[in-house]
Order: sequence, then C-alpha cells, then structure tokens
Amino acid sequence: MSLQSLKEQARQLSVSERLELVSAIIESLQDSSSQLPERSRIIKQMKGLLKTDQSAPTDDQVKAMLEERRVEKYL
Repeated sequence: MSLQSLKEQARQLSVSERLELVSAIIESLQDSSSQLPERSRIIKQMKGLLKTDQSAPTDDQVKAMLEERRVEKYL
C-alpha cells in the first residue's frame, strides 16, 4: 500500500476513527523510540568489551601476525 493511498483512505474515515489512527501511530512511534536507547546502550557495552590498554598494532605488526598465522596454518 502506498503512502498516497493510505492518506486517501484516512481522509474517508470519521473524525473519531482518524483520532484513533493517529493515536495508534503515535503509540507505535513511542514503542520504536523506546527501543533505540536500549539498543544504543548494548552497542556501547559491546564496544567497551573491545577496549584494551594497548595501542593498536602497526601495519608491520599486523603483517607479521598474518604471516605467523599463515605459517601455523599451512605448515
């Protein structure tokens, strides 16, 4: 259903039905927005799990780690 057809159908409703529709839309938006802070909190917690006191490895260190892994895997 397109937005335009939905708008046309809404205009055909009685005033009380339109108010009920608006209320249902607002309620659905509140439900959606209440989930966002929870999701953001969880994402922040997950990022916190990845934090370390060490600095990020340099490109050379990463290359060395990859090379070590290849040697372990294929030898």
